[in-house]
This record gives sequence, C-alpha cells and structure tokens, in this order.
Amino acid sequence: MKKIDDNLILQASSGNEVAMAKLLEKCQPDLNRFSRKVCSTAEDAEDAVQVALWVLYKKIGVLRTISALSAWLFRIIERECYRIFRSNNKTFAMDPDDMEELFGTSNSIADESILKIDLTKAIISLPYTYRSVIILRDIRELSTYEVSNMLEISPEAVKSRLHRARNIIRKKLEISGHSH
Repeated sequence: MKKIDDNLILQASSGNEVAMAKLLEKCQPDLNRFSRKVCSTAEDAEDAVQVALWVLYKKIGVLRTISALSAWLFRIIERECYRIFRSNNKTFAMDPDDMEELFGTSNSIADESILKIDLTKAIISLPYTYRSVIILRDIRELSTYEVSNMLEISPEAVKSRLHRARNIIRKKLEISGHSH
C-alpha cells in the first residue's frame, strides 16, 4: 500500500471526518487491486473492499500502530473474500464442455462431480491455517511469495502448510473412495 501520511491516520482516528474521507479515498485503489487477486469474482472483490473500508471507518480508533494499517486492511479483505467464497461456492462450477474436454467421456462427468464435491468438503474441513494456504496457492494460483506476504508467514511455512494440506486432502479423498 502506498505510504499514507501518519498525521492523516491520526486525524481520522481522532474523529476528523474530512481526514477519514481522505484516508478512505487513499486506501481504496490498493485495496481494490489486492481484493481482485484474492476474491473469485469482481463483485466479491468489491464487496470485500466495502467491508474493509466500513471496518476502517468504524474501528480505526482501535488501531494500535499506524504501520499496521495496511496489514490490517489486507487481512480483513482476505478473510472477507474467504467468507464469501465459502458461503457462495460449496462446489466448483465448471462448464460441461470443459469438463468433457478435460475428463474425457460424458460418463465420467458424474464421477468427476462427486470428486469435486468430496474435494470441496475436504478443503472446507481443513483447519484455517491449511485451508487458507491451499485456497490461495492452488485455487487462486498465487505464488508462494504472495501467499507468504498475504498471510504474514515465511515462504517455508507456506510450503510446509501446503504439503500438509495436500496430504490431508489426499487421505480424505482416499477414504471417500477416490484414488490419485
């Protein structure tokens, strides 16, 4: 996020409405850019930004350090995108033509649909630390470095959590009767 004047943040946190309006205006472009990378649709990204800006407006007074502003806002967006994803996408939608092209005959479509449902259930059942990494890395296709920055963990931790998440999912799919 672009450097925001500390005085502007302090004025906004002390209740100055003009400063708050300027702060919201300055934050929005970076939040929009970030949310488009994390959320699955443009509409979800816009919703997540609105939530983050609303939280900023309502709770700026609880911000402990000025330097934590961008990390706080990015974390709000990440959580909101994940919440929206989880509530809207119990299964992964895919065009039937694309499915046939990817998976072969239309007879396999039913089997693949069952696999997708089981895969979705396995991902949703993961602990948050693993679920967030696998969604950002494998579903959203962000780099290890991007996930590391977003979650504020080391790249090694991202790799470790991703490996563990994949193993858990693999075991759950095997229990459900799917082999890899």
